[in-house]
Amino acid sequence: MRLSRKLAVTGAAVAALAFPVVGATTASAATTTTVTAASLGYSDTLDGWIRASLQVMAQNGIPGTYDGIYRNVIRESSGNPYAINNWDSNAAAGTPSKGLLQVIDPTFNAYHVAGTSWDSYDPVANITAACNYAAAVYGSIDNVYGAY
Repeated sequence: MRLSRKLAVTGAAVAALAFPVVGATTASAATTTTVTAASLGYSDTLDGWIRASLQVMAQNGIPGTYDGIYRNVIRESSGNPYAINNWDSNAAAGTPSKGLLQVIDPTFNAYHVAGTSWDSYDPVANITAACNYAAAVYGSIDNVYGAY
């Protein structure tokens, strides 16, 4: 059996090597990629994470603005995607708030947006899930001005 590599170009002009999956019978057997700031053409910085999240949010009908996200990120984590709160009541109960927008795992899992990482420390996944939650509870992340 001869394996060959093929260069595939996606709609975002990103090249990827496509390898056949041994034993696979359909395309669904291949792994899927998750959205990152870089995969959407943004920098791997707070600015890029917010812009990538806004793009995913727009595709999923989740309201929010750059300013609303930025304001809440700075208050919650000072822009540190690995921030963790080990001292509040959530932490005492075993579910500390994590990431840029300080989301607990049950909330992250409930409001996770398809196509983003399942890692709550992933900046785009964290922002997008938190904004999805804020939209459901407050109408938008723009309406959040304190702990939520």
